[in-house]
Amino acid sequence: MYFRRKAYDQLLAWKKDYADSYAILIEGARRVGKTTLAEEFAKNEYSSYILLDFANVSDTVTSCFDDVHDLDMFFLRLQAATGIDLIKNDSVIIFDEIQLFPKARQAIKYLVKDGRFHYIETGSLISIKKNVKDILVPSEEMKLSLYPLDFEEFSLAIGSKTYEHSKTFFMQNIYVDQKLNRQWMRDFRVYMAVGGLPQAVKAFVEGRSFSEIDKVKRSIIQLYEDDFRKIDPSGRISAMFHSIPAQLSRDTKRFLISDALGKRKNKSDENLIYDLVDSKTVLISHNTTDPRVSLSSTKSLDSYKLYLADTGLFLTLMFTDRPEIQNNLYSKMLSDKLPANLGYLYENAVAQVIASSDRELYYHTWEKEKSTHYYEIDFLLSKGTKVSAIEVKSSGQGEYKSLTKFKEKFSQSVEDIILLSQKEINRKGAIKFLPIYMAPFLAERI
Repeated sequence: MYFRRKAYDQLLAWKKDYADSYAILIEGARRVGKTTLAEEFAKNEYSSYILLDFANVSDTVTSCFDDVHDLDMFFLRLQAATGIDLIKNDSVIIFDEIQLFPKARQAIKYLVKDGRFHYIETGSLISIKKNVKDILVPSEEMKLSLYPLDFEEFSLAIGSKTYEHSKTFFMQNIYVDQKLNRQWMRDFRVYMAVGGLPQAVKAFVEGRSFSEIDKVKRSIIQLYEDDFRKIDPSGRISAMFHSIPAQLSRDTKRFLISDALGKRKNKSDENLIYDLVDSKTVLISHNTTDPRVSLSSTKSLDSYKLYLADTGLFLTLMFTDRPEIQNNLYSKMLSDKLPANLGYLYENAVAQVIASSDRELYYHTWEKEKSTHYYEIDFLLSKGTKVSAIEVKSSGQGEYKSLTKFKEKFSQSVEDIILLSQKEINRKGAIKFLPIYMAPFLAERI
C-alpha cells in the first residue's frame, strides 16, 4: 500500500533540475517510508531501476564496488549481478540503507560525474560520525528529509476531506461553528492517535483495532531501541528517548539529561543527544535568547526541548508501562475524555506539524519580574524580520499571560500572536485563537 507523499514532488524537481549533477539522499527515521517512496518514484519516472538494499545484499553485488575506476566494467557487473538492464539517461539506481555500506556512498562522486544514470540514496542514522568517519562524503549529494505522514498526507490516505475543507475555511476566513469544529478536532485527534508512520496508517486504513495499531507502534519503538543499542550499548540514548513524554508533562524549561539518566550529566552524555537527534526519531527545539534577532543565531545550545518525531509513537510511549493500550483508552483520547491534562501531547503534535514543513523549532523563555517563575512561548516562527508567537493548550483557551507579555516586550518584532486549542476561531485584541488542526496552515503561510 503506497500513500501519496509530498516529497514525491521534491523528487520530481530534483530529477528535472539537479539529477544530472547530484544524487539525492532521502534521510529519515526507520519505518518512515524512505524505501517505498524511492521505489515508487523509480517505477513511475524511469524505464528501469536497480534497488540495492545494503541491509540484505549479496557479496556479488558489494564486490562490484571494489573498483569503481572502470565504470564500464562496474555497470556490466552490477547488471549481471541483479539481472536488470540499465538504460542510459533513463534509469536510476537506489542505494537503500546506504549507511550500512559507506563504500557505495563514497562512490557517488564518480558515478554522478559519469552521467549515465541517476542515483537515489536512503538512510537511517546516516549522519552519525561512525558511519562516515572513514569515507569522503560526496559533495555531489542533495538531501531530502522525509518525515512521518503529515495531517494532509494522512487525510488523503484515509479518504478524509477534513484537511482540505478546514484549509479553505482558514484561507477564506470563514467561521467554523461548534459542531463542525468538534468533528474536525476529532479527526485531528485520530491523526494524533494513529500517527504518521506508514505501517500504523496502513493498519488504520485496513480497519484494525486501536489495540492492533498500538502493537504496530510498539514494534517500531522496539526497532528504534535496537538501533539505539547499536550506537550506545549502555542504554543511555534509549533512556533519553523514553523520558521525553515525562519531561514535557512536567512543563520544564528545558530537557534535563540528568533527569533522563538519574545521574549528573557529563560530556559524553551530551554528545549522545546529537546522536539521538541525528536518528530523526526525535525533534529538537532550541530556546532562542533574543527573538528580536535571527532565531537561529540566538539559539541556546544548552537549553532545548525534545519531542518525538511522530505523535502516534508519543501517545504509545506515554503509556509504555502498560502491556498494550486498550481500545477504550484510545476512545477516551479521541473523545477528549482522558483525565490527564494532555497539553504536552498537543504540543508534540504542533512540533511535528512545524517540523514536517521543514522549519526548525524554536521557543522562548524569560523570567518574571521579582519571581522565580518564568514566561514561555511554545513555538516561534520567523518571517523576514518579524516573528510569530504560538502557544498551545489542550482544551480551553484559559489564561495566556505569556503571549500578552511577549507582545508587550517585543512589539516591534511581532507579526502574529496565536493561541492554538480545541476551541473555535476567535480573536481578542492582538491574539488570534485557532483550533489545533489549523496549525499546518500557519506553518505554510507564516
